[in-house]
Amino acid sequence: MDLLSFEPATLPPGIAGWRREVRGFLAEHAAGIPAERRANAWGVFDAAFSRALGARGWIGLTWPTQYGGAGRSALERYVLLEELLAAGAPVGAHWIADRQSGPALLRYGSEAQRLRYLPAIARGECFFCIGMSEPGAGSDLAAVRTRAERRGEHWVLNGQKLWTTHAHQAHMMITLVRTGEATGGKRHEGLSQFLVDLKSPGVTVRPIVDLAGEVHFNEVFFDDVQLSPGMLLGVLGQGWSQCTSELSLERSGPERYLSSHALFVEFLRCADPASQAQRIEIGRLSAELWTLREMSLSVAARLAAGQDPALEAAIVKDLGNSFEQALPRRVQALFDDGVALYDETPLARVLALLLQTAPSFSLRGGTREILRGIIARGLGLR
Repeated sequence: MDLLSFEPATLPPGIAGWRREVRGFLAEHAAGIPAERRANAWGVFDAAFSRALGARGWIGLTWPTQYGGAGRSALERYVLLEELLAAGAPVGAHWIADRQSGPALLRYGSEAQRLRYLPAIARGECFFCIGMSEPGAGSDLAAVRTRAERRGEHWVLNGQKLWTTHAHQAHMMITLVRTGEATGGKRHEGLSQFLVDLKSPGVTVRPIVDLAGEVHFNEVFFDDVQLSPGMLLGVLGQGWSQCTSELSLERSGPERYLSSHALFVEFLRCADPASQAQRIEIGRLSAELWTLREMSLSVAARLAAGQDPALEAAIVKDLGNSFEQALPRRVQALFDDGVALYDETPLARVLALLLQTAPSFSLRGGTREILRGIIARGLGLR
C-alpha cells in the first residue's frame, strides 16, 4: 500500500449548475466587499451573512435533514466553500461549527445534543469555538491542564484556554480537558471533551488585540464552571482520539490555500502586461494554486469515502500555509517602485493587511513543526 495517496477526485454531476447557484447568491449577499475584508475571509465574523446562508440550507450541507442539514455530498460542500472563499464572503461566524463542531456532534454526540445544537447551527443561529490550546500547551495538546472534576451530579471545570478564535462572539465551545490521570507516561490518556455554554457563570472571555488592531483571538478562563452530565461529548477518557479525528477536517480544506486569494486577484488586476517578471510569476502562482486545490480536493474525496487521510491533510496544510504566507512578499517584490502601503488602492490595502497577518497562518490548526513531525512519522522517518 502506498504511504501517500492524492488520487484525482471526480466532482459529482451537475456541479456547474451548483456553482452558478452559489455565485448568484454571492452576487446578492456578498457584493462590494472591500479587498481587505475578502482576505482571510473565513476569519471574518458576520452573523447576518451566516443567517442568510443558513436560510438557504447551506450550513451543515452534508448533514442529515432531521438535524437541519441538506443531505448533500461532501464534494458539493467543497465546491460551496471554494466559491465562498474565492469571493471573500464573511463566513467566520459559522465556520467552526460547520467545519468541526457539527461533525463532532454527529459522530460523538448524544441524540439530545444533536437535536439541541445541530438545527440551530444549520440556521446560522448558534456559533461554536474550539477550546484546545492553553498557555504552555499550544500544538502539544496532550499537555493540557484544564480539568473537569466530578462533584455530585455535576462536573466542575477549572482552567484556561488561549488563542480561542471568536470566543467573544460564539455561543458554545467544545473544549478538551483532563478528567483523569495519564498513566505510564501515556499523556494522551485521561482527556475528555465537553460542551461549554460561554454564558455560564464562571466563564470569562478576554479578547486579544492582534498586530493589525483586530480581535479574533481570546483567552478564556473557567472558574468552577458547573457542567451537567449531558454536556460530556462522546466517551469519558476518549477526548484525545475524538479531538484528533477533527484535525483532518481542519487541516485540509480550501481555506488552507485561499486565505491570501484576495491579494492574488488584486495583483492580477494591477499586473503590467509588459512585465515579463510579472507574467512569469502569475504562471507560477497559478500552477501552485491549482496543484494545492487538486491535493485538497483529493483529501476531501477520501474523507467523503470514510477514510482518514491525516498524513495527506497535514501535507496540504503545510504546503498551503507556505503558499499563502509567501504570497504577500512575492507580490510586493514584483513592483519596481514598490507598493505604497498607505495608498487607498485595493492592492495596497490588502497587501498591508496580509503582510501583518500572514505570519499567523502557519500557527492555526497545528504549527509547521508539529505538522512536519506528523508527516515524518507517517513516512516512517522518525
